Amino acid sequence: QVQLVESGGGLVQPGGSLRLSCTASGNLFGPRPMGWYRQVPGLQREFIAEILNNGATTYSGSLRGRFTISRRNATNTIDLQMNSLKTEDSAVYFCKVTLTSDFWGQGTQVTVSS
Repeated sequence: QVQLVESGGGLVQPGGSLRLSCTASGNLFGPRPMGWYRQVPGLQREFIAEILNNGATTYSGSLRGRFTISRRNATNTIDLQMNSLKTEDSAVYFCKVTLTSDFWGQGTQVTVSS
């Protein structure tokens, strides 16, 4: 069994920053590829970024430069630093860990509004 818990969401003004964290626990058997996604109600879940066991990263082209993914293997945690936030960044943010299948967290709400 694998569990993921996201934290760090909230309300921020346009142009502001937030840092999300996601900690995985359970039968991980070592560091695993992990990633961040987001979803607006009624729309498809959108890929943001992924980070592999060795720290290699992949980003959505539209978010590269404003969002940065990092990981802390000692605690099976990934972070997402989000800068220069825009109202269209408002969404529920989910993290994912990949073993033989994907496991998802419950999500954390990010609202960008003045």
